[in-house]
Amino acid sequence: MYRISKVLNHNTVIGIHADDNQEYLVMGKGIGFGKKVSERIEVRDGDTVYSLQATSNRGNAKELATSIQPIYLEIANEILDEAEKVFQNIDRAVLFPMADHLEYAVKRIQNHEQISNPLTDDIRVLFHLEYKTAECVRPILKERLGITIDDNEVGYISLHIHSAIKDENVSLAMQIARAVRECISHVEQAVNRPIDVMSLSYNRLMNHIRNMVARALQHEELKLNLNDYMEVKFPQAFQMAQTICDQVGKNLCCTLSDAEVGYLAMHIERVVHEDEDLEAIEARD
Repeated sequence: MYRISKVLNHNTVIGIHADDNQEYLVMGKGIGFGKKVSERIEVRDGDTVYSLQATSNRGNAKELATSIQPIYLEIANEILDEAEKVFQNIDRAVLFPMADHLEYAVKRIQNHEQISNPLTDDIRVLFHLEYKTAECVRPILKERLGITIDDNEVGYISLHIHSAIKDENVSLAMQIARAVRECISHVEQAVNRPIDVMSLSYNRLMNHIRNMVARALQHEELKLNLNDYMEVKFPQAFQMAQTICDQVGKNLCCTLSDAEVGYLAMHIERVVHEDEDLEAIEARD
């Protein structure tokens, strides 16, 4: 049982739970329709309840819940419903920063201030399921607000979804995507050609970098060291890997273990040679 402390709109209210006397955001079709402050409501099947006790770098949940237009809370809730279908267990507290982002994204679009995201292609591959799930926002925004959202904004929303299924925040997910982009850029500059982002080797390289960053942040080390072999056998790839590891460590303010260089070099070598093999096949054709 909840006692309403604020009606945000027909579908969203803030209520005080009878058991713990804490405030919650309660969302459900028509749950606030015709309701008044102090009136009591029961949560029904299909309604969603969010605690307003949490605090994030965007502010505390209650401040966000009352400052964001309710329609964006509803849209974020719909996106999380879709995410829950795909990933089952998610942290729905991401509702508030996601709704906050959606509100500002729509304002940017309405003001013709759409921003570019140089990491969109990497996010689309690195967080593939999250990106596919985030695309549900396109028809929702089109139907509810007449807004067409671009791939860059979908990329940002997919990072919010990722933060709901992993113990990572959006900032860390962006750091990982940026590390991948820097790595690919180094390789592309070294071989003087673009890397096929749809290749299996590219996908493996991205996943390796994601895991490499996670190990660095958790102070974990690889047990096997391939450095001596890779430095002699593939010196160019090894040098690229060394440069990238140094830069990633600097960006993340942490130190990557020496063993990471050899493993990264191995993945770089695979990417380079897979592209060379494809070029050779195309030349024969």
